Amino acid sequence: FDRVTVYRTLQSFVEKGILHTIPAPDNSVKYAVCKDTCEEGQHQDNHVHFTCENCGKTICLENVIIPPVELPAGYVSAQTQMIVNGICDSCRQKPPNKGRRHPSAAA
Repeated sequence: FDRVTVYRTLQSFVEKGILHTIPAPDNSVKYAVCKDTCEEGQHQDNHVHFTCENCGKTICLENVIIPPVELPAGYVSAQTQMIVNGICDSCRQKPPNKGRRHPSAAA
């Protein structure tokens, strides 16, 4: 497969309001499907994302809204993102893994 074509397609989906990006702890980018309220050039996904430090899974917390951020005069926000890092419920309920962590989890 052609990676350039895949990344261009993903970027096109972001621009059209089909996907939104989520920055990952390793500086890569993850993608998630947008809500129906997103439109081309205008994302409405102002929810919090949660990344598990154990398994590396990232989920959208649809019901946890990013609080408004007041910017200084003259500043215009293009996008606001909030990521909470921690241990997901599934990992929290598992017995300890003897210190082994997911390779993409933050150290």
